[in-house]
Amino acid sequence: MSAPSRFDRGHTDDLMTFLAASPTPYHAVANAAGRLEKAGFRQVAETDAWDGTSGGRYVLRGGAIVAWYVPEGAAPHTPFRIVGAHTDSPNLRVKPLPDSGAHGWRQVAVEIYGGPLLNSWLDRDLGLAGRLTLRDGSTRLVNVDRPLLRVPQLAIHLDRSVTAEGLKLDKQRHMQPVWGLGDDVRDGDLIAFLEQEAGIPSGETVGWDLMVHAVEPPAYLGRDRELVAGPRMDNLLSVHAGTAALAAASASPDLPYIPVLAAFDHEENGSQSDTGADGPLLGNVLERSVFARGGTVEDRARALAATVCLSSDTGHAVHPNYAERHDPTHHPRIDGGPILKVNVNNRYATDGSGRAVFTAACEKAGVPFQTFVSNNAMPCGTTIGPITAARHGIRTVDIGAAILSMHSARELCGARDPFLLASALTAFLEG
Repeated sequence: MSAPSRFDRGHTDDLMTFLAASPTPYHAVANAAGRLEKAGFRQVAETDAWDGTSGGRYVLRGGAIVAWYVPEGAAPHTPFRIVGAHTDSPNLRVKPLPDSGAHGWRQVAVEIYGGPLLNSWLDRDLGLAGRLTLRDGSTRLVNVDRPLLRVPQLAIHLDRSVTAEGLKLDKQRHMQPVWGLGDDVRDGDLIAFLEQEAGIPSGETVGWDLMVHAVEPPAYLGRDRELVAGPRMDNLLSVHAGTAALAAASASPDLPYIPVLAAFDHEENGSQSDTGADGPLLGNVLERSVFARGGTVEDRARALAATVCLSSDTGHAVHPNYAERHDPTHHPRIDGGPILKVNVNNRYATDGSGRAVFTAACEKAGVPFQTFVSNNAMPCGTTIGPITAARHGIRTVDIGAAILSMHSARELCGARDPFLLASALTAFLEG
C-alpha cells in the first residue's frame, strides 16, 4: 500500500453516510454486511454446518457481526488477524412500558444506556429507531429518521441556580422526551405508531429494542472542512474502518493470515451478553472456522497462539480548553493519525510486542501514529481489548482514532483520521 500523501475524502464521505444510516447497532451491522456482500462475502447461519472452502463469510447476531475471509490454501492452523470494535453508543432507550405523560404532554419513557453526556441530548431534534420482534419470532428494523421527540430544557428563569452551580440533571425526572400533546395517554400508542411506520399489521409486535437518536446529519465543518461532526463515532468510526479494511484485504493475493472483523454490542455497559466481547461469539466462530477446514483442537491452539487482535475504539484528542486533563507529555492531536493506547494497569491491552505489530502496520501503510496514556490523576476508561485478550488468550493491541466530545450525541473528529485508521487496519489485516 502506498503512503497516503493526501487523504481519501471519499472514505470520509462514506463514513458519514454509514453514520447517518446506522442509528442503532442493528442497523450498523446490517450496513456493514451490505458492504461486505458487495465485496463477495456471504452470510452463514450459526445453526447450519459450515464448510472449509475459501472465501468471505459473516455471522450476524443481534447487534454484532463477525466476518472473516479464508484465503486459498489456508491450513487449519493458519493464524487470524482480527480487528475488534463495538457497535453500541451511549443513548436513551425505550422502556418496556413506553407510553407516559403528564400535564397535557405525551412522553416516551426512556432508560439511560451507557454513560452519555446528558446535556448533549437536550433541545435536540430526535428520531427513534431499533428493531421490533413479531409474534412469529422474526424481527424488523424500524427507523423514524425525522424530528419526532425532544427533551426540553428548563428555562433559566425557572432555575437561576444554573448560572452559579451549573446544570444538574436527574436521569429519571429530567430526561423523558416529549412527542405530542394530550391527556389521554394509552398503552400501545408508541408501538402502534411504529408498526404503521414500518408497515407491520397492527398488534403483531410483541417485543422491541428501541433507542433515540439525533436526526441532524453528519457534516464537515471548519475553515477548510477539515473536521467532521456527527453521531456515534464512538465506535462506528472503527466499525466502518474495519469493514473497509476487511473488504480491501480480501482482495489481496497470498494472505498469510485469515483476516477477521469482530464488531460487538454492549461495550458501553460491560460487554457481558451473547453479542458482547465477553460472550462466546468470537471464540465459537474462530473454532468452527478451524474445524471446518479439517482442524483439531491442537490446530485451534496453534492458530490462536499466533493470532493478533487490534481492538479499535475512539480515544481522546487533546482538548484545547481542558489540556490540563491530559497527560502532560501525551497530547494526541486531531488528524495526527491513529492512537496507540497504553495503560500499565491493563485497562488497555497494549504491551511492547503489540506496539511492534502496530508500528509495522502503520509503516507499511505510510500512516503516522500517536500514543495515548491517561493523566495519572484521572481514572482510565477501558475497551474490549483486555476482555478479548483474557477470554481467548489472544495478543491484543488497543488503538483507535482521536476525537473530541466522546459520548456526546454529536462527536467531533478530523476529516483525515478515518482514512488513516482504515489504511493502518488494512495493512495489519494483509500482514
